[in-house]
Amino acid sequence: MKTDIILVIGACGQIGIELTVALRERYGRFNVIAADKVATADILLDALDQDALRNVVRNCGVTQIYLLAGTFSTPAEQDIPPGWKLNIQSLLSVLEVAKEQRLDKVFWPSSIAVFGPGSPKYNCPQQTCVEPDTVYGISKRVGEYWCNYYFEQYGVDVRSLRFSGLVACTAPTGYGTTDYAVSIFHQAIEKQHYTCFLNEDTCLPMMYLPDAIRAILELMDAPKEAITIRTSYNLAGMSFAPCDLAAEIKKHIPGFRIDYQPDHREMIAAGWPASIKDEQARKDWGWQPHFDLKGMTADMLAQLTKIKGAYPEQEQMALHDFPDFPNEDHDFTGVFKI
Repeated sequence: MKTDIILVIGACGQIGIELTVALRERYGRFNVIAADKVATADILLDALDQDALRNVVRNCGVTQIYLLAGTFSTPAEQDIPPGWKLNIQSLLSVLEVAKEQRLDKVFWPSSIAVFGPGSPKYNCPQQTCVEPDTVYGISKRVGEYWCNYYFEQYGVDVRSLRFSGLVACTAPTGYGTTDYAVSIFHQAIEKQHYTCFLNEDTCLPMMYLPDAIRAILELMDAPKEAITIRTSYNLAGMSFAPCDLAAEIKKHIPGFRIDYQPDHREMIAAGWPASIKDEQARKDWGWQPHFDLKGMTADMLAQLTKIKGAYPEQEQMALHDFPDFPNEDHDFTGVFKI
């Protein structure tokens, strides 16, 4: 029986860290290669270097690729050319190598940013008006078409999910449009106060990262014939506004206060749906979210309190902790320094 060798590109990012751990629990430590541009990854790999990617796939016997490298909404708007190049060229490189090397499967994440002001605001369906008005959303929509094209033309088994904002206790507190839903927890624990960059009633689809990781695994486990969407599946978890999240946090931290100073990210968020429908994912491969707002809030606060107690002098726990391979037979570290 063939052994699956998994390559995770962008393994040190928000999704990549937890996904790499989950994949290693399933496939084994030595069968999941963490690739990124940071020194703590197993392999140093630039997602834009197709030749280097091809060498890694050949030399390591890779059978599946999970491409997670990309530029998010706010950075892409601020610096268009590199954001567009990373989001599109990395995908094209992976699809081309998957075609050449006849890989078994490819995963690539899309986003609710593919929707725009013309899309239904509530219960946005799988098939509807899709007119993104941000660089990030446009790149994701184009990427969806490329996924479908490589499947239809070359049989590349590429699968994708349209993620909403992701909330995770191990995520950096960054500057993305939905990142308030991570920062608010850190500030609630540390200062009992948070200033939000969205309006209090700006409702967006959101998902707790454990559900997102499980969704990826379940999608990739589904039989090939069950996958009917080759652009990207809508995926719903929960929907809430900053005021809803703040109210839930106050149940645990009564002294917590929030105020609002909307910035340019409010304009981006205003163009996205407040909720989406994911009936096709439920029908095709049995998707069901496990976490709602109440459950996510309780778990986030518990996990962050534990982390901050264990690492009192750090802003956040070390995010790039991939232990070295214990013997040279499996040591890919530093083989490809791109």
